[in-house]
Amino acid sequence: MASIKNIFSSRTDKNGEFSNSLKKILGFNPKDISIYQTAFTHRSTNEKNLNGQPQNYERLEFLGDAMLGAVIAAHLFKKVPSGNEGYLTKMRSKVVSREHLNELGRDLQLVKFLKTTVPTQQFSGNIYGNVFEALVGAIYLDRGFKYCEKFIQKRVIKPYVDIKKLEGKVISYKSLFIEWCQKYKKQFNFEIYEDNGKDELKHFAVRLKLEDEVITKARATSKKKAEERAAKRAFYKLQIKIDSEKP
Repeated sequence: MASIKNIFSSRTDKNGEFSNSLKKILGFNPKDISIYQTAFTHRSTNEKNLNGQPQNYERLEFLGDAMLGAVIAAHLFKKVPSGNEGYLTKMRSKVVSREHLNELGRDLQLVKFLKTTVPTQQFSGNIYGNVFEALVGAIYLDRGFKYCEKFIQKRVIKPYVDIKKLEGKVISYKSLFIEWCQKYKKQFNFEIYEDNGKDELKHFAVRLKLEDEVITKARATSKKKAEERAAKRAFYKLQIKIDSEKP
């Protein structure tokens, strides 16, 4: 088994390095450091509490996801009084998209605190967003809603939530492509085929067909990512074609 490496070496955080680093990220002193240590513990460690229950970030991730959704929803509700339910839901989805949460986790370099037996380079990009959500959940358990809300305001809303920019942000090119095909009654198909690449991690290859013609190809470490990448290329290809046909 690989060794467990991260910035905290024990549940008591004797040297205070983890606590000090955490304080800089949070902007306040954590009360119960053990909650945050759980937020940075991966399931690969197989740690359990005194009751034999798994001790990792996954439950905190669930809680953090709910807290993020609630705080962002309240902000949008106040900020955009004219927005209907569909508009507000779409805007909230853009703020808490997996891509955006991963970006937040990367910016804060959260993975360097992760306690895991798996080499961090083997994780998918989603690990950053997962740990960010777990951190939000830990803040709520440790200091309550007000501190949690302040953290989200500071780290998510103030630097990233610009209504005008969000309105033009695309969170799923695959969804846009499918909508375009449905609108113009076009037949399409995402076709998975064998990938012969020599990458260390397994990749999936996708051909995107439109009216039985291959218009783009893409490959990625998951089928979902490969399809999204192919759809994005198709979107821009079609956009260029549409624009060129304008008088």
